[in-house]
Amino acid sequence: GTMRVIRNRPGSTGGAIVSGRCSVAIGNFDGVHLGHQALVDRCREQAGNRDAVAVVTFEPLPQAHFQPDRGPARLSTVYGKLDSLRRLGVDLCWLMRFDGALANLGARTFAEQVLATGLNARSVAVGADFRFGRGREGDLELLAELGREFDFSVETVPAVTWKGERISSTGIRRKLARGDFASAADCLGRPFRMEGRVIRGAGLGRKLGYPTANLRIRSTPSPLGGVLAAFARAGTGPWMPAVCNLGRRPAVGGGEPLLEVHFFDFDEDIYGKRLEVQFVAKLRDEQDFESIEDLVARMKQDEQEARQILADVNLPDRVA
Repeated sequence: GTMRVIRNRPGSTGGAIVSGRCSVAIGNFDGVHLGHQALVDRCREQAGNRDAVAVVTFEPLPQAHFQPDRGPARLSTVYGKLDSLRRLGVDLCWLMRFDGALANLGARTFAEQVLATGLNARSVAVGADFRFGRGREGDLELLAELGREFDFSVETVPAVTWKGERISSTGIRRKLARGDFASAADCLGRPFRMEGRVIRGAGLGRKLGYPTANLRIRSTPSPLGGVLAAFARAGTGPWMPAVCNLGRRPAVGGGEPLLEVHFFDFDEDIYGKRLEVQFVAKLRDEQDFESIEDLVARMKQDEQEARQILADVNLPDRVA
């Protein structure tokens, strides 16, 4: 289905941005993990056949606005987040620009301008730890009170747990950082992937006998780094085993964060193609080498290790 995305500022529309009423879910939705999916599912149930399903979410993530240098690692790009919400059957996504003006909006004004006037909300679904409004002044109790005033019901959706722990974006970031991709996939409801277009690199890999396809990292900061075994595919081509380096490449004086993908036994020019990478195991952290020879020797070792790991793993599903 199609999903309408709006970027309006709260209060700028002066009236409703929808024709009927909405069932609304509010959250950051980074990674759109199983907890987020439960929130949208509940919102869809509330909507039934009569109301539109709307999501209110924020970009950049509020933590990144308040701590620009220490913002959380991203589990999904904005595109990835919108794509996941669309697949979950969301009709309208209000993607709010989280800036000083939005951070200073009072809880009552938010409820009035966004939920009551803008979305004509009949029901609002939020997580159990939901806070809103200037300085996080609004809690569930205040939201319920505002709901009575503005004619919307409020539903708290309990956290989804995995092995006894509450599934959260923070927890998934920790799993990825330590290379536990299986657990991260369990919590996301799908394997963790990164994607982007292949850009021209410095061509150093080719000179060393290790041609790589390079991707600029769009989900910055990245939740993981180092040398990783993965499957990757160009466009809609087959999944192929690969070893990747994700980071700033100190060994070759690299600058911006890049994901470099070296396919085994494959050397075609895939410049400009969309590349998807599904990580399987972390081999080691990124390190600096005394000489190019040492680097190449280590890359050969990394490749052997990655080949062994990937030989025992099934290729990714065609569906996802």
